[in-house]
Amino acid sequence: MKQIASVWVTVCLAFGLVAMAQAAEPAKTSTASSKKAATQAQRQKAKTKPPVKARVDTRPSFGKVAGLHQVSDELSLKSSVALVVDQDTQEVLLSKNDSAVLPIASITKLMTALLINDAQLPSDEMITITQDDVDTEKGSSSRLQVGTSLPRGELLHLALMASENRAAHALGRTYPGGLQHFVGLMNQKAKDIGMTDTRFVEPTGLSSKNQSSAKDLVTLVQTAYREPLLRDLSTSDSHVVDVGRHSLKYKTTNRLINNPSWDIGLQKTGYISEAGQCLVMQAKIAGRKLILVFLDSAGKLSRIADAERVRRWVEAKHRASVPLT
Repeated sequence: MKQIASVWVTVCLAFGLVAMAQAAEPAKTSTASSKKAATQAQRQKAKTKPPVKARVDTRPSFGKVAGLHQVSDELSLKSSVALVVDQDTQEVLLSKNDSAVLPIASITKLMTALLINDAQLPSDEMITITQDDVDTEKGSSSRLQVGTSLPRGELLHLALMASENRAAHALGRTYPGGLQHFVGLMNQKAKDIGMTDTRFVEPTGLSSKNQSSAKDLVTLVQTAYREPLLRDLSTSDSHVVDVGRHSLKYKTTNRLINNPSWDIGLQKTGYISEAGQCLVMQAKIAGRKLILVFLDSAGKLSRIADAERVRRWVEAKHRASVPLT
């Protein structure tokens, strides 16, 4: 009887231990699950963390610092510098701070293009984008990745139409004699054509040390306009380049190109914070071939608005001068 009782106690104890173990297991599993869930939540939080915003350059332009925006004009232009000249007669139709020497941003690329065009280098020669072409001045991005190879002619097209900085830099870097020799030739060309207020330090316009005056830029536009290739490339509205197994479509930086109210023969836009919004064009307005220069415009669209003001003003003056029949 004692043996039966002993066995019975042993069985009960065994069942009790099993029950306790089973009761403890869910708690153990629950703890592990909680830890796993917490880890997943942390990972998800890291993934959904707001991206760090790029630093916005809010420095005032050189023109604003110099007080050029305080100078008024009859059209209330937003550009601190403006100059409109008849291409054939050299008559000055409109002038505002036209002797001020300011950064010109990507207007620089017109001079870069002039030198490449003058040299008559093979347009089909392949040029590879390297780390040297990456912008360390402003940290700007580019769709032309390091290692991309394109013909020289394609790089010239992108530099003029889409203001592609790596394309422009690569054109200067691969010029016979190297980049510094190229920059020297840019300054020599400026001197040769009578640009006395102008200085270049690199071929893209990213440096604020690339500077000129509106008077000098009229000369640059007139000189570039004589080259049919530069006229064609700068007024192209879009262009597709094949890069490896895919294609990249680029568009003009000047929205007036597709505006039916405009007849533009050559153009170039530019922007860095020190220069403000810039625009130079050769355009036919009211039957007259005009050179238009706008520097240090205050807002993103203000250079376009200034050009429109000038066009309407010239057209109005033309209508007023035409005798009624």
